[in-house]
Amino acid sequence: MANVRRQSTLRAPAVCAGISLHGGRQTRLVMNPAAPNTGLVFRRSDIKDRYNLIPVQPELVTGVQNCTTISNAANVTVSTIEHLLAALCAAGVDNLLIDLDGPELPALDGSAEPFLKLIEQVGLYRQAAPRRYIRVLKTVEISAGDASAKVEPCERFELDVTIDFDDAAIGRQRLQIVPDVRAFRDRLASARTFARKHEVAALQEAGLSKGGSFDNAILVDGDEVLNPGGLRFDDEFVRHKALDLMGDMYLGGPILGRVTTNKSGHGLNHDLLTKIFATKDAWEFAVLPGARALIAVVGEKNRPNLMPRPAIAVSA
Repeated sequence: MANVRRQSTLRAPAVCAGISLHGGRQTRLVMNPAAPNTGLVFRRSDIKDRYNLIPVQPELVTGVQNCTTISNAANVTVSTIEHLLAALCAAGVDNLLIDLDGPELPALDGSAEPFLKLIEQVGLYRQAAPRRYIRVLKTVEISAGDASAKVEPCERFELDVTIDFDDAAIGRQRLQIVPDVRAFRDRLASARTFARKHEVAALQEAGLSKGGSFDNAILVDGDEVLNPGGLRFDDEFVRHKALDLMGDMYLGGPILGRVTTNKSGHGLNHDLLTKIFATKDAWEFAVLPGARALIAVVGEKNRPNLMPRPAIAVSA
């Protein structure tokens, strides 16, 4: 095979468990290695009487209220997938079968850092199949009120994210980043999800944020951050929005393009991705050259073991 960047999976299963952010129930997730060209596929292990596989695809998005939800034709759903997808995007993981024993992923600490640590502890296995990128060929834009999102041609993945909240504790923040795995680990992964105190009651009435706590979210009240430990970064809010954007865009696979958003959320992120794929002359599949040291095929004795090797686990 030509010297190209190849697909990746994990070397062994990785397990995490914890309370789900919106449902407030204990859930367990297992990331299992998968064959080339499998993609990222969730399997609801608690469902036996219906088709329980949900591929990670933009056309399967059915919910964007405070999180991203995907569903299959049997109405089996998985929600709050964006933090895990952001970590998988940064690490370059293409193929996984992800077992989940409930409708929502565990929140862990409200960031993507626990997921990234699991991935890095297990390690990646480079597979004998080329990795396909979505190369953006022309600018695609979308807006809703004073919020906007666009993607422009670029030979790498870049983010330019702006947020603007009335709450003085948040205010207007902007972040520009090339979110490779090192930058993601250092600047984005540990940024936590956040909520505004005056919205919490309405969220809970809508069946959301039942599992939210200071252990997995930042709570803001006007000019005050209520968490006893404060913020991890002065601009943690925009960092988390960039993390969310990464996860939402990875529903379409790895992208070569510059994504710029202003006051965007899961809904507009998804609308942008949908418009990209609907604009046929705006993108193409691309295969990129890769360094030999990075793409060397692992020998048979080092191939991933799906069951015999103990899984690495984390819980919260």
